[in-house]
Amino acid sequence: MSAAREKFTARTVRVRAPGKINVSFRVGPLREDGYHSVASVYLAVSLYEEVAATSTEEPGITVGLDSRSTLDLSGLDMPLDHRNLTYRAAALMAEVTEHPSGVHLEITKRVPVAGGMGGGSADAAATLLACDALWNSGLSREELAHLASELGADVPFALLGGTAVGLGTGDRLTPALAKTRLNWVLVPAAYGLSTPEVYRTLDRLRREQGIEPDAPTEVDPQVLKAMRAGDAGVLGDALVNDLQPAALHLAPGLRATLEQVERAGALAAIVSGSGPTVAVLAADDEAAMDLVDRLGAEGVEALAVHGPVQGAKIISDTLL
Repeated sequence: MSAAREKFTARTVRVRAPGKINVSFRVGPLREDGYHSVASVYLAVSLYEEVAATSTEEPGITVGLDSRSTLDLSGLDMPLDHRNLTYRAAALMAEVTEHPSGVHLEITKRVPVAGGMGGGSADAAATLLACDALWNSGLSREELAHLASELGADVPFALLGGTAVGLGTGDRLTPALAKTRLNWVLVPAAYGLSTPEVYRTLDRLRREQGIEPDAPTEVDPQVLKAMRAGDAGVLGDALVNDLQPAALHLAPGLRATLEQVERAGALAAIVSGSGPTVAVLAADDEAAMDLVDRLGAEGVEALAVHGPVQGAKIISDTLL
């Protein structure tokens, strides 16, 4: 046993994966399986999560938070056990690959937690890719994407990145051609919103209003055309999020944020996904930075990002 221990060499694979903005998000009725059919246009943006996966001699999975995280996580309930999507991603990889050794996962958080930008999904996607490399599993991207879909609707897109149309529950992805840079400003909230609660609220509001939506089967072609052309002006007129009324109902203060960013010079603004992060479209990079400065002068935290960007990517592989 002691000889085996002397031969053990730890290795760390670090992967980064992007957060996302739902540029267009249509939501159908509640399905029998408890999910909703959606039609979404995903955009990966330059705000990244990182996961460092380090091999451990003893079996098991542990999860920690890197001190370099730029988010204040003190007031948020973020379990680091089997309830964490990162843990579940590693457990799924271990089960599929039948890998016997353990792994420690260190997460660097930058995407708002419970903010509607898929931060947890990015962590899961990064973990799948990191464990695949760490354990020399040799799974293809298609195989990893299949595992990603078992973890959540947004996880496959965090693997893919770029721009994509998502149908079904959002996990049936078709890459979309949109290489021209689009500039955004993100206004995070000091609190999170539960995605299931936002969906439940949407269903209730629809019942109260007598709205019976059809299941969406396609996205607005005007959105894709504007993104291909990099036409921020046209895109701003086409932004839509069916979850926004529910997010505003649960967090009424978001109305003031939307009004404030529009007064500050936004082309358009939308609640990202289930919220409460507000995604603000800017005409160009200079306009985005000016908007960040103006909001900062008013005491509003904001950061400039751009997209599309690449999906989950290995950034280092080190023997310790």
